[in-house]
Amino acid sequence: MQESWVTEPEAEDRKPQSDEARSAFVPPAGVVAQPAPVEEESSTTSEFALPKGLGVPQVPATDSEGSAFSTPRTYSAKHAPLAFTPPTGIPRVDLTKDVPWQDRMRTMLRMPVAERPVPETVQKTEDEGPAVPRVLDLTLRIGELLLAGGEGAEDVEAAMFAVCRSYGLDRCEPGVTFTLLSISYQPSLVEDPVTASRTVRRRGTDYTRLAAVYQLVDDISDDQTEVSLEESYRRLAEIRRNRHPYSGWVLTLATGLLAGAASVLVGGDAIVFVAAAVGAMLGDRLAWLCAGRGLPEFYQFTMAAMPAAAMGAALTIAHVDVRASAVITGGLFALLPGRALVAGVQDGLTGYYITAAARLLEVMYFYVGIVIGVLVILYFGVTLGAELNPDTALQSAERPYWQIAASMLLTLTFAVLLQQERSTVLIVTLNGGVAWSVYGAMHYAGEISPVASTAAAAGLVGLFGQLLSRYRFASALPYTTAAIGPLLPGSATYFGLLAIAQNDVDEGLVSLTKAAALAMAIAIGVNLGSEISRLFLRLPGASAGARRAAKRTRGF
Repeated sequence: MQESWVTEPEAEDRKPQSDEARSAFVPPAGVVAQPAPVEEESSTTSEFALPKGLGVPQVPATDSEGSAFSTPRTYSAKHAPLAFTPPTGIPRVDLTKDVPWQDRMRTMLRMPVAERPVPETVQKTEDEGPAVPRVLDLTLRIGELLLAGGEGAEDVEAAMFAVCRSYGLDRCEPGVTFTLLSISYQPSLVEDPVTASRTVRRRGTDYTRLAAVYQLVDDISDDQTEVSLEESYRRLAEIRRNRHPYSGWVLTLATGLLAGAASVLVGGDAIVFVAAAVGAMLGDRLAWLCAGRGLPEFYQFTMAAMPAAAMGAALTIAHVDVRASAVITGGLFALLPGRALVAGVQDGLTGYYITAAARLLEVMYFYVGIVIGVLVILYFGVTLGAELNPDTALQSAERPYWQIAASMLLTLTFAVLLQQERSTVLIVTLNGGVAWSVYGAMHYAGEISPVASTAAAAGLVGLFGQLLSRYRFASALPYTTAAIGPLLPGSATYFGLLAIAQNDVDEGLVSLTKAAALAMAIAIGVNLGSEISRLFLRLPGASAGARRAAKRTRGF
C-alpha cells in the first residue's frame, strides 16, 4: 500500500475554517485585495461629505429663488414691505448701575415678555449655575418682608424680579396679591417651569427693616458688589432678628404727641393738647391690651377710638371751656390708616386691582371700627348732656406759625410710629411742614377748595419723596407716608360722626363723603407726584415719551 505524504501548508488548507475565517470583511480565495489609498494626516472626512463620483447638478444662475436663503428676484430694498419690527426698534434696557434698580426692573416688568433682553448674570454662586430652589426661596422671603411692611405690589414685584435676574434666572414671572406671593421660573422652552409661593401671615410696620431690605436688593443687583446666596440669607436673617428702633412706651408717647399736635392743628390750645395726648395714650395702651389677648385689628381700632372721644365728651359735661371737638379730632388723627389707603390707591392706579381692592377693604374695616368706637361714646355723651356743636367747632382760628410747627411735630411723631430710621426723620419732618404750608396757602389764603388743596400738597409730598428715594436708592414710603399725616381728614370724619350721633344723617353723610374725597385726594396726589418724577427724569433705555405703562386699554 502506497503511502502519501502531505506537507504542513497543505494540511493547514484542508482543515475546516473557523467563523473568524468566514468573516464578510475577509476577501475570498482568488481575489486580490487592493491596497487602501494612503491619506494625508491633514485631510479630514465628514459624514456629510459627498462620495467620490457623485455629481451634484448645479442650479442655473437665473433660478435664484430655489433656496430659502437666497434673495428673491422680486425683492427691492427701495420698495421693501413693512417689517414686524417698528422703525424705532425694540426698546433696549440698559442694565447698568446708572439708574436706580427700581426704575430698571419696573421698566422690564412693563415690557412684553418677548421683548425683555437677557441680562448678564451679576451674582454667581457656582460654576454650573445658580441653585434654582434657593434663589426662588430667597426671592419670596425678600418679597414677604416688603409686602408685610406696606410696600406697593409693583415695587414688590420689581424687587423680586431684580433678585432673580441678578442670580441668572431671567425667565421668571413674579406675582403679588394682598396675602400671596408667587414666582415661576422656566429654564427653557422644553423644560417644565418651577413655581414657588409664600403666604404673608402677619403684617408689621417697620420702615427701618424696609430700608435694610432695599439695601440688600440694591447690593444684589449691583454689578460691582458680589453677594452670594449664603451672604444674602445671612443678611436677611439679621434683618429679621433686629429689634425695632423704638420701644412700645416710646410709641405710646409718640401717639400722644401726635394727637396733641393734631388738636393744635385744628384750633386747640394747651389744655386741648394735654387732653388729646392723654386720651390717645390711653387708647394706644388699650389697643395693646386687646392685641395681647388676640383680638383682631377691627376691635383694636374700636377700643382705641373710645378714650379720646370719652375725654372730649367728659370735658364738655364738666363745663370746661375748651374745644372738645379738637380733642376728639386729635385722637382720630392717630388712628386714621393713611398708609394703607395710599398703598391701596397706588396699587389700583398701577393695575393691581385685586391687591388694591383688598387694601381698600381693609381700610374700610378700620374706618368702620373707628366709627363704631366714636359713635358709641358720642351717643352716650349726648345723652348725658354733652354740648357738642359742629357749627361752632368749624370756626377755628388761623394761626399759621403754630399750625406749621404743629404739622412738623405731627410728622415727626408719625415717623416714630412707623419705626423709621433716625437719618430720615428730619427730612420727612421738613417735607410734612412744606406740605402743610402749601395746603394752608392754597386753602386759607387762596380760598381754594380743601380737596384741591390737599391733592396739590400730597402731590408735592409724592414728588419730593420719589426724588429722595432715587437719590438714596431706597423706598419712597419713609419719605411720603409720615409727611401726609397733617393732611389726613380727621376733622371731617369727626364732624360726620357727630352729625350722625345727633340724628342728622344727611349732614353726617355729607361730611363723611368729604372725608373720603380728601383721603382719595391724598392717595392720588402722592401717586401722581411719584409718577411725574418718573415721567421727566431719565429712564433706562427709553425717553419719557416712549415710557411703557402698566396697561393700555380703551375701556374694554
